[in-house]
Amino acid sequence: MTTETADVAAPAPAASPAPSSPRPSPAHSGRVLVFEQPLNERMRTFLRLDFLYNQALYHNETGSQWGSRAAMTSLIDILAVISRSDLRSDALKEIERQLQLLGEYQARSGVDTQRLSTFITNLGRLRADLMSAGVACQQPLRDSEFLNAIKHRSSIPGGTCEFDLPDYLYWLNEPDELRMQAFNQWLTLLRPLCDAVAELLWLTRQFGRTRQECARGGTFTITFDRDNPLQLLRIMLPASSGLYPEVSGSHHRCSLRFLSWNGLSQRATQSTEDVTFQLATCA
Repeated sequence: MTTETADVAAPAPAASPAPSSPRPSPAHSGRVLVFEQPLNERMRTFLRLDFLYNQALYHNETGSQWGSRAAMTSLIDILAVISRSDLRSDALKEIERQLQLLGEYQARSGVDTQRLSTFITNLGRLRADLMSAGVACQQPLRDSEFLNAIKHRSSIPGGTCEFDLPDYLYWLNEPDELRMQAFNQWLTLLRPLCDAVAELLWLTRQFGRTRQECARGGTFTITFDRDNPLQLLRIMLPASSGLYPEVSGSHHRCSLRFLSWNGLSQRATQSTEDVTFQLATCA
């Protein structure tokens, strides 16, 4: 389950809670937490890949040795995720499905044809880039002795210490711009797939149907339509609510349980009150 934040209109100021209180701080006021729950293995893998890719970009751009180490860890994780499934094929299939859905909108009245055309053009470009990259576009990364040595040692706690990988230490002491350039070259091999996945996730979220729901006594059950399978749930709560959802279930139905955040030293407890939240179902 992943989270992101979005800004909404700020409520009236409230008194600050006592230091020992588990209630959210005033810094949470006016923000919404978005909890995402994938409903199939493809969406689960897409979300993981997108998370790791953005994490790698962020750490590489810090231009520090510790940033390069963190970026390298993300890169190793990306290669592990990619090796477990044919993500390129999955992305191409999903692009074709989205293109078919967008094509159906062209025949409907009241549709913003210019915006729709932009979506179709973007997907067509990403499909072409992904096909041009070929099935072996990440092979140089898999064949790299340098990366494989780091990958092997990364499975050991502290295994990438300076005395374990002297060549890694040497590379980390290269000028920042040279390290960032080398890392960007590795990411270039992954970019066609990662850009396609990022666009597919964006479209999935954009076309989700959002509605307000109420979890009676802190619990809520969703039954899915078998003829129209969903890929992603998005549960939105004010950060000031002090709540987060726990999701469990199957392809046919799932249950939401809203838990109260009681700080790091105490276990969360299930809310017994009615909880109003926004639910987006994304096909």
